[in-house]
Amino acid sequence: MPLHADPPLLATHALAVPGGHVLQVQEFGQPRGIPAVVLHGGPGSGCSPLLRRFFDPVRYRIICPDQRGAGGSTPRGGTADNTTDDLIADLRRIREHLGIRRWLVAGGSWGASLALAHAAAEPDAIAALLLRATFLARAQDVAAFFGELSLDELAEALSSPDPARREGAALSWWRREQSLAGTGAAAPEGEALAAQVDRLRVQAHYLRHGCWLQSPTLLERCEAIPRVPTLLLHARDDHVCPAEGAIALQRRLPHAALAWVEHAGHDPAHPAMVAAMVAALDRYAARGDFGAGP
Repeated sequence: MPLHADPPLLATHALAVPGGHVLQVQEFGQPRGIPAVVLHGGPGSGCSPLLRRFFDPVRYRIICPDQRGAGGSTPRGGTADNTTDDLIADLRRIREHLGIRRWLVAGGSWGASLALAHAAAEPDAIAALLLRATFLARAQDVAAFFGELSLDELAEALSSPDPARREGAALSWWRREQSLAGTGAAAPEGEALAAQVDRLRVQAHYLRHGCWLQSPTLLERCEAIPRVPTLLLHARDDHVCPAEGAIALQRRLPHAALAWVEHAGHDPAHPAMVAAMVAALDRYAARGDFGAGP
């Protein structure tokens, strides 16, 4: 099942929030459609065009916020006043600013982590959860990602005044990420590399603090998550967010369905993952639940 056509832009909002950040929030699709918020990964990555194209623009009102320090939000790469609790509070501000009482929350990787934390903090705001390649932010998850690389050394280098040191750290991290994801993209250069430095500075900031999801843990927070339609999509060969995490999450959310997407790795653009996401969202728009998965 292919992606939907890129939806029309309805509005762009510049939402000032505490701590000197200004969030870019874009709306796409149908203004009277089903409200859905798209939570990008990273942290620090920004909301890419791919993510909005999972949704049918005729049936959804698609809200795409760039989290603090990410994408079109300013300051780009900013880590001050940038924590998970800040992002959860920002989601409430966005929802209130747009006049939305409840919304479907879709997120992948870190976006799925944030979706779970948001749902636990504000259960009455959640109509449904669609979580792709969930990252649990446990110490073992972070350690497995970096392998022989040192998160502390990379984080310090990414904040160095020396551009060469910053870029070298970003490329080392990027190569590790690519080797795990298996996507084989060309190495970033120029402005693309500068964007990687800013993205990874934010990500390092979060990972060094356990994403502020250690006490209580993300799995422990599942007790507060509402029993709304919930679908977990995960690839068994995902080496960035291993399948074991999805199994552990489903045990804590017995009302959730866990559907395996074969051979998709950690790539949201893999045809099998695209088909699974599009089919799930089309089903939800048609009948208000996700069904049994792909």
